[in-house]
Amino acid sequence: MLERRDILAIGATGALAAALPVAARKPAIAQRIALWPKGAPEPIPASLTESFTERSSNPAILDRALKGVSAPWLEMFRPAKPNGAAIISIPGGGYRHIAWDKEGLDIARWFAARGVAGFALAYRLPNDGWTGGPLTPLADAQRAIRLVRSRAAEWGIDPKRIAVTGFSAGGHLCANLVAQFGLKSYEPQDDIDQLSARPDLAAPIYPAIMVDKLSAALPAGQSLFGKELSAEELALHSPHLNVRDESPPHFLLHAEDDPLVGPEHSLALRAALLAKKIPVETHLHSKGGHGFGIRNTKGLSLERWPEQLIAFGKSTGWI
Repeated sequence: MLERRDILAIGATGALAAALPVAARKPAIAQRIALWPKGAPEPIPASLTESFTERSSNPAILDRALKGVSAPWLEMFRPAKPNGAAIISIPGGGYRHIAWDKEGLDIARWFAARGVAGFALAYRLPNDGWTGGPLTPLADAQRAIRLVRSRAAEWGIDPKRIAVTGFSAGGHLCANLVAQFGLKSYEPQDDIDQLSARPDLAAPIYPAIMVDKLSAALPAGQSLFGKELSAEELALHSPHLNVRDESPPHFLLHAEDDPLVGPEHSLALRAALLAKKIPVETHLHSKGGHGFGIRNTKGLSLERWPEQLIAFGKSTGWI
C-alpha cells in the first residue's frame, strides 16, 4: 500500500506485463549527456550516493527507481529518420525518487521511434538533501532545455521545436519550468545559460500542480521539496498561479480515478491557461489511476495518448 509520504510517488497501477521486453526496447542510437560538465551549481550533500532500485519482479522488464543523482544527465535517443522535433521527458517519483524506466526511458524511446529526438532527464531531488528546495530540480530542467537548444544543429533539431513532458512530480517540474523559465534558479555556468529555457510545447501528465494542498497533506515533519516553504514560496512554485502570456501550447492528461493526484490539478492549470488564452488540449479518462506512463494503458481509453500528443503537436507546429 502506498504511504502518505509517497503522495506524489508513482504507483504500480496496472500490470507491468503490458511493457515491452527490455531487448525489444533498446534504441539504435543512445547517448548520455552531462548537464553540468563542471559540476552542478550547488554543494553536493554529504554521503549522497546514486542508486537504482529495481521494482519489477519480471527480469525482462525494467522498472528502476533512481535516487541520489548528483551529476544530472540527459539520456538521448536519436531517431533514425529525424523530423526536427525534440521532447524531454521528466519522470516522477514524488521528488523522492525518479521512475527512470517507465516515465523516462520508455517515453524517450517511444518518441524517437517516431522521428522525434527523445530525451529522459535524470535530475537532482530536493529530498536527497539539496538546499535549493524547488529551485534545485528547476535548475536542472532549465539547463536541459538550454543544452538541447545549444546543440540543436548538431543533433538535427529545430531549436524552436523543443517540447517537455513530465509525470506526477515530474509533471509539476514540467509545468513549473514553463511558468518559471525566466527565473534565475542558478548562476550562469557558460554560454549555454544565455539561451532561453522556454519550451515550445508542454505536456504535463497527471501533474502535481496545487503544491500548497499537497504539502498540507503530508505528515508532520515531511516536506515535498526537502524543506519547509513559506506560503509565498509555495505560491511561486504553483504553476497554475504563474501562467505567463508567453506560455507555449499545453497538452494535459489525467485519469478521473487517480488516487494520489486528482484531476483537479490538471483542471486548475487548464483554467489558468485558458484565462491567458494559451492553446490547451485536455484529456480526462474515467480509468487509469496514477503512474500509468505508456506501459500500463492496455485496454484503457487513454491507451493512445502519445499519438494524441503527436496530433496536437502537428496542429501547433511542434511537428
